[in-house]
Amino acid sequence: MACAIARFAALCGAIVFLAASLIPSAAAQEPEWGVGAYIGKYYDTEPAGALTGRAGFEDHYLLALTGSKTLWRADTLPLTLELDGMVGWQEGKASLSEIALAPALRWSGLSLGDSLRIDLRAAPLGISYTSSVSPLERGRNGQGSQTLNWLFLEATFYRPSDKNNELFVRLHHRCAIYDVLNDYGANGEDFLSLGFRRRF
Repeated sequence: MACAIARFAALCGAIVFLAASLIPSAAAQEPEWGVGAYIGKYYDTEPAGALTGRAGFEDHYLLALTGSKTLWRADTLPLTLELDGMVGWQEGKASLSEIALAPALRWSGLSLGDSLRIDLRAAPLGISYTSSVSPLERGRNGQGSQTLNWLFLEATFYRPSDKNNELFVRLHHRCAIYDVLNDYGANGEDFLSLGFRRRF
């Protein structure tokens, strides 16, 4: 299993490196597209649990490729609407693949001194589909859903002189939206993830 995860991580890294090498820099205008990869570890609480220190991490991992496209840009605010998608592979407690799509809001340009900027991204409503029901998403009766809501919260970090290359931390979450999609009683899945994105 560890070898398979390492191979997949190497493949994701190679794809992102190749994309970063081939995609020209859009220095004269704001970037419209983004491609990247991230790796995450499962934790057993709601998304906020990772931020408050209440998360219990387990040996279940997500490796993903991600892409985004800017759909709208505000005239007077540093706010954009993006469409974000991912395709990934989960390994650990079970082996399954996942695809997801969601609109995301990006608030840009928060400053951490002269050398670092932060963008905040949030996608509260999306759709996620897994190739099988994860054992981590089954309720008390053993039932679960392959199709669930996809939510993510993300902080991206970049240098003002190189805003096309981003490192990001993402909370990746699947859920039934408080039993709106089903009433099986499962929380869904949460992953605390680290990644890299090239924008162009």
